[in-house]
Amino acid sequence: MKDYSLITPEGTKDFLFAECGTRRAIERTIEDIWRSRGYTEVITPVVEFFDVFNRRESSFPQEQMYKLVDRKGRLLVIRPDSTMPIARMVATRLKDAALPLRLYYNQCVYINSPLLKGRSNQIAQTGIELIGSSSRLADLEVISAAIDVLSACSKDGFSLELGNIGVFKELMRQLNVSVDVEEQIRQLIEEKNYPALSDTLDTIGDNDITRALKKLPRLFGGAEVFDKAAKLFADEKITALLDNLRSVYEEAASLCDTGVVTVDLGMVGRTDYYTGIILKGYLSGCGDAVLSGGRYDKLLAVYGYDVPATGFAVHVDAITGLHAKQGALSTAKHCDILVYAEEEYATAAIRKARALRAEGKIVELSLQDSLEAARLYAKENGIPALVVIDKNDEEEKQDAE
Repeated sequence: MKDYSLITPEGTKDFLFAECGTRRAIERTIEDIWRSRGYTEVITPVVEFFDVFNRRESSFPQEQMYKLVDRKGRLLVIRPDSTMPIARMVATRLKDAALPLRLYYNQCVYINSPLLKGRSNQIAQTGIELIGSSSRLADLEVISAAIDVLSACSKDGFSLELGNIGVFKELMRQLNVSVDVEEQIRQLIEEKNYPALSDTLDTIGDNDITRALKKLPRLFGGAEVFDKAAKLFADEKITALLDNLRSVYEEAASLCDTGVVTVDLGMVGRTDYYTGIILKGYLSGCGDAVLSGGRYDKLLAVYGYDVPATGFAVHVDAITGLHAKQGALSTAKHCDILVYAEEEYATAAIRKARALRAEGKIVELSLQDSLEAARLYAKENGIPALVVIDKNDEEEKQDAE
């Protein structure tokens, strides 16, 4: 059997030093935003029962989930998503809690992506879930939080895209095609593959719905999108959805001081639990979205608790990679003092190091065999001061050189 002990599985990687510091700094920055808005942290298990995700509302095919079996033979998965486990948690342990609930998380999700896709299988995410309100103000609260996150993590600008998945879902309801055909149409719209989309819809027929679907992926940009859409959609329900989206877009744009807010009616990514306003955030220099989410008013009902909700997740690893590419990795603070002692004075050295750390210093205990080796170590590692513990208790701090 081949030995894989020296490599990581496909889609995973080791994080070292500056990358770790940058990732933690990004997490702290975003967590400060969550806490400043009254959100409280929750943590869900890495392993969940398969039943949590084996739902019509789930967008995670079985083959894209890591699966294992417990000692009772029950099928488990490593979580591919945080929203569904949090929905399960709220519907059980927090069902009697006062609404609205403002929850945030900071944990990894695991997706067994197809090979050769260049995607990470282990993804560090942090995000929020605002549960218990269907109001426009709740949508704006989540959107404004997304703007704050993008602004805090941006080096060279950002953009936030808004859409409403309800438009696509209503068109597909009226088209009345099979689930497989609907998924094919959705994927082609998401990819903005105009020729293939047109060919697929031509096999269904020429009517108001197919003509509108052909135009859907082209409806992106600024406020002019709504004027274009008004010429395509005469349906009252879709018109109401677009009127609400226009109002939300205008207010979001007024809240965005440094980035750009746009509209994309062709944003129909595969997460079946979304029901209304959806959003994606981009940072300049990163082709993929670093933030995504939206309203999911029916998901908690799947677990027996029918309350509305909205939220989004931030792809922390993507932001970390972007900062690395931009040369903005965090630099860990160097050690301030090296404490050296002969073996018989080890306890005194530990006490001295403890006292210096209490003063806010970063202190290492020297593990070198001689004072000369300790001085050389301090010089090579940029440690500016050396404390020597000897028979006279200690020497004053010396320049490490």
